[in-house]
Amino acid sequence: MLVQDRIPPKGSAQNPPNLAKSQVRNLSSLHPSRFSESKSLDFSTWVSENLYKVFAILVLLATVAALFFLRNLGDTAAFMCFETQSKTLETIHFPKIDWNSIKPITDRVTPYSSFRADRWIVVSVSDYPNDSLKGLVRIKGWQVLAIGNSRTPDDWELKGAIFLSLDMQSKLGFRVLDYLPYDSYVRKSVGYLFAIQHGATKIFDADNRGDVIDGDLGKHFDVELVGEQARQEILLQYTHENPNRTVVNPYIHFGQRSVWPRGLPLENVGEIGHEEYYTEVFGGKQFIQQGISNGLPDVDSVFYFTRKTGLEAYDIRFDEKAPKVALPQGMMVPLNSFNTLYHTSAFWGLMLPVSVSTMASDVLRGYWAQRLLWEIGGFVVVYPPTVHRYDRIESYPFSEEKDLHVNVGRLTKFLNSWRSQKNRLFEKILELSFAMAEERFWTEKDVKFTAAWLQDLLAVGYQQPRLMSLEINRPRAAIGHGDRKEFVPRKLPSVHLGVEEIGSVNYEIGNLIRWRKNFGNVVLVMFCSGPVERTALEWRLLYGRIFKTVIILSSKKNVDLAVDQSQLDYAYKKLPTIMNRYSSAEGFLFLQDNTILNYWNLVVADKTKLWITNKVSKSWTPVATNNGDWFSKQGEMVKKVVNTMPAHFQVNYKEAAKSNQGFVVCSSELFYVPRRNVEDFMDLVALVGDLEMHHKVAIPMFFLAMDSPQNFDPIFSTMVYKKKPPSGNTTLYSAQAPAVHPWSVSTEQEFIKLIRVMAAGDPLLMELV
Repeated sequence: MLVQDRIPPKGSAQNPPNLAKSQVRNLSSLHPSRFSESKSLDFSTWVSENLYKVFAILVLLATVAALFFLRNLGDTAAFMCFETQSKTLETIHFPKIDWNSIKPITDRVTPYSSFRADRWIVVSVSDYPNDSLKGLVRIKGWQVLAIGNSRTPDDWELKGAIFLSLDMQSKLGFRVLDYLPYDSYVRKSVGYLFAIQHGATKIFDADNRGDVIDGDLGKHFDVELVGEQARQEILLQYTHENPNRTVVNPYIHFGQRSVWPRGLPLENVGEIGHEEYYTEVFGGKQFIQQGISNGLPDVDSVFYFTRKTGLEAYDIRFDEKAPKVALPQGMMVPLNSFNTLYHTSAFWGLMLPVSVSTMASDVLRGYWAQRLLWEIGGFVVVYPPTVHRYDRIESYPFSEEKDLHVNVGRLTKFLNSWRSQKNRLFEKILELSFAMAEERFWTEKDVKFTAAWLQDLLAVGYQQPRLMSLEINRPRAAIGHGDRKEFVPRKLPSVHLGVEEIGSVNYEIGNLIRWRKNFGNVVLVMFCSGPVERTALEWRLLYGRIFKTVIILSSKKNVDLAVDQSQLDYAYKKLPTIMNRYSSAEGFLFLQDNTILNYWNLVVADKTKLWITNKVSKSWTPVATNNGDWFSKQGEMVKKVVNTMPAHFQVNYKEAAKSNQGFVVCSSELFYVPRRNVEDFMDLVALVGDLEMHHKVAIPMFFLAMDSPQNFDPIFSTMVYKKKPPSGNTTLYSAQAPAVHPWSVSTEQEFIKLIRVMAAGDPLLMELV
């Protein structure tokens, strides 16, 4: 949102009256006799002496009258104008760039102004040089460039490395400096520009916690793509046969099926089968090359915490003999900023977004760059282990990854559907960044940052690549039997819940797939009474593995966490909007955060029937309308709505209620509406309209109107249900029950305790810490 400064009224407009009063006071003190007696003036004399005042008052009255007249005539137009202006203030503006008037930027401030090298390693440093960084300096043929931030010691120094302190960076004249935070690794964007300015044709994006295996990047990556040193070879490629498959887990190809990279949508974690077959592609345009890391690979916080048994460091190994594998257009993998080689044709893709969290910046960059890479005919290739990264046993905060888990699945679908008619690559890049801001994947700040980045690239002498026709717009070629290439990945020992991967683990993963298959088209709508900034992401991580999607409702809207606003007392009124949004869903399950869902016990339920806690006496209670003022008012509303119901609803309800003197109150923390009843549910909500009928009263009324209770699925009849929990939640929990109520989760620590007890039914959740 733009904020306009308010301009105070100029003093000159008020000075004359004030000055006049001062003059009067001064004259009065100098000539007391002149003002001591009042004058006897007739009306004509008074008017002549005060004519300007009379005129001013008349003008004021005419203005006020005109304003009232215009308001009465055009209230709607005025408000429309105001709303248009408000929208204009909130509108994301597309940057205007004169591409032909960008002046060159040369290095005139560092001691390296005349230095040139074509191979660079760019790394962010926050502490004194460690052994891993010293190892990078020893790699022959590569120049290490260390980028400082506000946490970097002032006396940082390493022989053989070029160090750019904050002070030195500020003097380079790059436009991007206006947008970069002072304490973040995303300041590497300055380093990329500096390297390009000094002759870079290859940039290895690295961090200082990993050792290059055998100390030779050329042994692992395709450093040269053209010329005598280039490896002219045919590469294995994922098949493009399934157009709906937009993202893959490359770790499976390299022998680790139960490990997934940071940035992989959580709904894809359960896809652990190896490829049925591959295809092939000619090498030479793998402009972005992603290396695999042994030791601590690039994993997210969900994996990091759910696979540890204690404080021991991770040491996961991948198959170094597995062939490198390419990604066809239309398919993506997560990319990171600590083990990736960029060739000059993809240097524009090095830009690290600044308006998202640091844990999400390089992943969003990777997906954004992959989509644009298709515009120049390039592709990504994933390589066998290239570095060994050491696990420092640090915290991986869930909150730092919120941009990933909330947005990344939607992002891959958006990028695959995005098209541009621009004629130059940089224009397409800016257009895509603008579109991503409109879709709230990042903010307008990154649109401006992109504009600055592209101008800086041109200013340091970078030549933007030419566009090529996109194959994604053409019908995909059929894959013949002779085009199919087989490769069966090795099954390496893996860290899985603290044990070696064995048959029981395969069984557990099979269960996860079975649950996902059963509920993968069911939408879970969850109301959070607790602090959503602490729990919304955790609930998505827990239930998002099972259900089609998890919609979070709360009393306060949170755009960053994709939390919709609703009132718990009337939460049912929000459901029709969600049901319309997911018109292809098989059903909708409502859950309040004070109730735990043991999804593994729900697979026996009939998803074509209604589910509710009508068999739970403490939840489902008939009451009389004379049981107090609140019940009396609610009963009157029930009676009013029932009388307006169509015949089939009214008959169902009255047969089930059996009495017109009372109604049913159900706690309604948990219920399920199948697809066949969705339209009925929405019609009943519409009948309630603006009436303030409580959620606990409306839901049982809807259910009794939609069908007879004898037709409800009794799945929740055996749930654990208490009015108040006993001391210590763990004594209440049962993995054999379909659900448990009540249960409180308001912090990450409480969520971890919950995961530990739920692991009795789903061992894949075991050992969160």
